[in-house]
Amino acid sequence: MDFSSEPVPNPRPPRPRRKRGWSLRLTPGGVFLLLAIDIVILSLLTLGLFGVSGWTLGGLKIPQLTMAPLLPSTPTPSLDSPPRPSATPQPSATELVAEASLTITPTPRPTIPPAPLATVSIKPGIVILALTEGDQTHLFAYQPQSMSLSRLTIGPWDDITPAISPDGQRLAFASNRSGYWDLYLLDLPTGIVTRLTDSLEYDAAPSWSPDGLWVVHETYLDDNLELMIRPAAGDQPPTRLTEDPAADHSPAWAPGGRKIVFVSNRSGENDIWIADLDQTPDKRFTNLSRTGNAKEFHPAWSPDGNSIAWASVEGGFHNLHVWDSRDQQAQPRNAGSGDWPVWSSDGSQLLTTLLAPNSTYLTAYPLDTPGLTLPPMALPGPVDGLVWGDVALPWPLPYPYKEAAIQTPDPLWLPKITPAPDVPGGRALVVALEDVEAPHALMHDIVNESFLALRDEIAPEIGWDFLATLENAFVPLTSSLGPGMVEDWLYTGRAFAFNTLPLNAGWVVVVREDFGADTFWRVFLRARFQDGSTGEPLRDAPWDFSARFTGDPVAYEHGGVEAAAIPPGYWVDFTRLAAAYQWERLPALGTWRASYPAARFNEFAFTNGLDWRSAMLELYPPEVLITPTRVVPPTRTLTPTPRWYETPTPTLTPTSRPTLTPISPTPTDTPLPPEPSTPTPTPTITRTPSPTRAPTRTRSPTPTRPSPTPSSTNPPTGAAP
Repeated sequence: MDFSSEPVPNPRPPRPRRKRGWSLRLTPGGVFLLLAIDIVILSLLTLGLFGVSGWTLGGLKIPQLTMAPLLPSTPTPSLDSPPRPSATPQPSATELVAEASLTITPTPRPTIPPAPLATVSIKPGIVILALTEGDQTHLFAYQPQSMSLSRLTIGPWDDITPAISPDGQRLAFASNRSGYWDLYLLDLPTGIVTRLTDSLEYDAAPSWSPDGLWVVHETYLDDNLELMIRPAAGDQPPTRLTEDPAADHSPAWAPGGRKIVFVSNRSGENDIWIADLDQTPDKRFTNLSRTGNAKEFHPAWSPDGNSIAWASVEGGFHNLHVWDSRDQQAQPRNAGSGDWPVWSSDGSQLLTTLLAPNSTYLTAYPLDTPGLTLPPMALPGPVDGLVWGDVALPWPLPYPYKEAAIQTPDPLWLPKITPAPDVPGGRALVVALEDVEAPHALMHDIVNESFLALRDEIAPEIGWDFLATLENAFVPLTSSLGPGMVEDWLYTGRAFAFNTLPLNAGWVVVVREDFGADTFWRVFLRARFQDGSTGEPLRDAPWDFSARFTGDPVAYEHGGVEAAAIPPGYWVDFTRLAAAYQWERLPALGTWRASYPAARFNEFAFTNGLDWRSAMLELYPPEVLITPTRVVPPTRTLTPTPRWYETPTPTLTPTSRPTLTPISPTPTDTPLPPEPSTPTPTPTITRTPSPTRAPTRTRSPTPTRPSPTPSSTNPPTGAAP
């Protein structure tokens, strides 16, 4: 046998030595375990984001999970009402994760489906306002940080002055959709509108009683605004609350149910009055504000009935005042700037509109701390009604709301640019206004269609072509306006001034509105039909410019006074209608109290965000604005430029001065006769002309013999040589 020592090959190679440590081995069981953990985590996140309660996880009940405990609790001011506390305590996120980690199984489908979307509602605390859109006013809903401006009504009519019922299910408002101003009720869950009043009189500004059974509102009776109380069901005749020659309007029912606050000018100014329903008619009304120099508007009760807020305008400052109704001697305190206050549901905030001369803003103030709850937000148009309450609108919105929200109103006018290739520098043209009488019936090519559309809109409402005759339209640089109007918008072709003669006839009235140191005017035109189908009654006394000539020194120094009474009838707000076509009113000049044309109540401009210089450069080259003097057209002969410190005569005229002439002694009228013994020649009287008045001749008490005047160089006979 051969016992050779050949190595036998090892069938398994030796394992390399490895360092001791941990290792991760991927097995099918591990993959399944990771997938299960991922499913559990995703399920918990899904439950936390969507807040769906009642789901099961492997037989384990999972309550509602929210992300609120995971976030720091930092209170932030909000217009939303405080959330309602839940009766069931919610566990924290840490407890839920620990409990869910006990059993790791795939998550099945939820056994209880989530609630349908039809029962989900928008959060309470919704603002409903009557907002002007174009030349119509409709109802809009708004909630800061949750809901943008959403249109609730649409149509060729106006919807104004909304009021939410105490249960938050109905909305009372005024509308002229039937041709006349009546009250309507909007069912908020369904969007169905029903009619409450049916009369030819103007009915508006409703306010609910605390039980929701009655409505107080303003109505136009006996050529005046009065207050009426009627049942919300419409099954009983209304009751008249006020019977006074003054205007009574803007009522608000107290939460206690036995008092109504309103605005009246029965004291001579717009003051806040209270009607106590438990008193007799002779003791029922009390003047609350009693301010002689201020005007009050839009009173509102706090939810607890302990305070009243209203807007006040004094000296051009628009402020909100809050008065404690529990203390009759208390003075109202200032709560901020505003023009239409409404309370939050908990009484901690005031929402209000803030008016500017040609724009409107929405803002809110907290009552316990300084600052703003809602920064001023620019609104697309004027506001004619504002209310804030706990309203639960359904989501998705019903069909009437959807139809109103998706519609877009047609533009009131479209510009048409006239082609002009020969205009240098790409500047614009001024085009002729057809059938318009004016010194220069021309207007900027961009704004002339807006003016014509406004003219066609206003004529049927007032019954005559108001803008057919203008005091001024386009004014060339060669024409000079009054003092202080060197940079007037009439030079740009973007302005017009209507004729002021209808003001003397009573067809036009103007109401003074002050904003700080500036004075503006609101123009009203008398409606063609005085049956209530067009226009609204006036709530403010107009300004009487002609009072300056009555001999009253106060009226003369102030440029007039307010009229003693509000004119009756229905009037169209020309200032608001012109603003819908982008024509803005201009402030009065500083000299308007002494100069009637400086008031500029009849001038409107289409600025479109431009300043005066930029608007002028659309028509003229920059060189025209560099020279301080006007461009004078060429003439055959040179004409001197008139200046205020020079006389119109170009040459000096010498002034004649008297010459100094010595005055000789003046003889008396009758000379004494000479003595008979001595012959005396007859004296010669010589009169010397003088430019001054001759001295008075007086006779000396002792007659003296006059000295004879020699007629020749030789001495007379008998005289000493």
